[in-house]
Amino acid sequence: MGKLEKIISFIIACVLMASILSACQDTDMKQREINEKTENLINQMTLDEKVGQMIQAGRNTALPQDVKKYFIGSILSGGGSAPGTNTQKDWIKMCEDYQNAATSTRLGIPIIYGVDAVHGHNTLPEAIIFPHNIGLGAAANPELMSDIASVTAAEMIATGVTWTFAPCVAVAKDIRWGRTYESFGQDPELINMLLVPYIKTMQDKFQIATSAKHYLADGATKWGTGDSGFLIDQGDAQISEEELREIYLPAYEEAVKAGVKTVMVSFSSWNGVKNHENKYLIQDILKGELGFEGFVITDYEATHQLSGQDFYHQLVDSVNAGIDMFMEPDHWKETIDNIKLAVEQGDITEERINDAVRRILKVKIEMGLFENPTGNKQLAAAKLGDDKNREIAKEAVRQSLVLLKNENNILPLDKSAKIFVSGPAADNIGMQCGGWTKTWQGGLGDNWVNGSTILDGFKKIAEASGGAIITDPNDIKSADVAVIVIGEKPYAEGRGDDGELDLYSGQAHPGNRKALEQLQGAGIPVVVILVSGRPRIVTNEIANWDAFVAAWLPGSEGDAVADVLYGDYEFKGKLPFAWPASIDNLPIREGDDTNLFPFGFGL
Repeated sequence: MGKLEKIISFIIACVLMASILSACQDTDMKQREINEKTENLINQMTLDEKVGQMIQAGRNTALPQDVKKYFIGSILSGGGSAPGTNTQKDWIKMCEDYQNAATSTRLGIPIIYGVDAVHGHNTLPEAIIFPHNIGLGAAANPELMSDIASVTAAEMIATGVTWTFAPCVAVAKDIRWGRTYESFGQDPELINMLLVPYIKTMQDKFQIATSAKHYLADGATKWGTGDSGFLIDQGDAQISEEELREIYLPAYEEAVKAGVKTVMVSFSSWNGVKNHENKYLIQDILKGELGFEGFVITDYEATHQLSGQDFYHQLVDSVNAGIDMFMEPDHWKETIDNIKLAVEQGDITEERINDAVRRILKVKIEMGLFENPTGNKQLAAAKLGDDKNREIAKEAVRQSLVLLKNENNILPLDKSAKIFVSGPAADNIGMQCGGWTKTWQGGLGDNWVNGSTILDGFKKIAEASGGAIITDPNDIKSADVAVIVIGEKPYAEGRGDDGELDLYSGQAHPGNRKALEQLQGAGIPVVVILVSGRPRIVTNEIANWDAFVAAWLPGSEGDAVADVLYGDYEFKGKLPFAWPASIDNLPIREGDDTNLFPFGFGL
């Protein structure tokens, strides 16, 4: 290298170093400003104002004037809780009313409005509903996760909402669990790969706060230990600390590194101790070892399940364990009164209260809520359900499909063929979307939310290509091939716990049997598509099928399924969970070679 080249290289290195130092200084200065603003607010706050910040009240029970009177820090729209007729305009007005009340208080602290936008802004029927996490785990595409986060965030801002209780980073080990579809899969590395771009896009690009959940080992609970009348949900994770740290903690380490602003604690227990009162898990590991600087929120009224003799003692135990905000939609006033009393009686120190409030205020400042209480409208979607954004959801559907069997290369289908399409999930957007869609448990129907069904996709391609779609069972024998779309009824959380996992009982749709039996004697090839929130046991049936596709819960863009089955796009998905041959394969065990299909399989 000549003298001139050395000089140029030295100058470039100096410029780069100066830029890095400047960026670090800007970051340090910004953080100092945030800390100063936070401390300035805390120093002015009364106990009433501090405790109010620790409350997340329900939209149904707390009016804007309550926010002003009690200094409430957050409002929740739980599953299905929506204003007016659930339109974008209704949401905007509601959020503005709450924020106007909050910012009219003495210190002008905005609320942070929380929703379960777990597969799109899924409470609104106008919004785009993406595949649930199990399908995104099958797609295993970090760039796609970022695109999904962008659309979801933009639609949230368009309605004035600034906080989502996502991503769920559960490592699910027993697919009988009703929350299996909220998990990206059984492998910690897969989960880590997908959670980071989601968090960073939501927060860094759109200033939407995210929440890693459900801390900790919610997917490790043992069958038969469920709480609240459930079979496994909210149960007990009976595992060693070594396993806890090796399998279930890494997702939270990655989330903290990515800057996640909030963490939601799980209803479940670890070796008999409810997580919400486990100081070792929350205070020592999460806030101490992992260095989490955001705030910790309870799950939905979870404090009432704790071991304390009454609600007062349950609150004392959870605050002292490290809980910062209480999701108490129906008991928020009682929560305020008891926490204040506990401080006055010395059972909770004001230092612990200050720590909780400091964390909450810092998140609100960092997310820009003091400047834009209902979000930065320059980042909002121009229209809910925009066609360009729907294309991202369609691509997510295409990438999530897993081909598990394809005898005689029956797929891709011939576009000029006569195809009989039937089954309870063929023309049912509600089944495609599953739980957490418009309501907590979801619902059935071809118009549950805006979008398209799987049948719509087949009709569209066939009509454009000279083929034909047959739906009348009396005409089965005139078809060249049958596509049968079966699946599960929509469900959420413990209501989806299912001890059988066959195709005909539990959460399986009651129309599955009839859909399959109508093909007996038809003498044509059969393609089966399973729309479900987890693998279901098909060991006895699969021999009768020429092709088998796992479509998971694809969301509102069901027509994209046909794009892949007709061959316009290739199958890309791989199993995010091992597919059991029987219930004996559960819970999932590493190295178990008796499953029907192994983790990562896909033709």
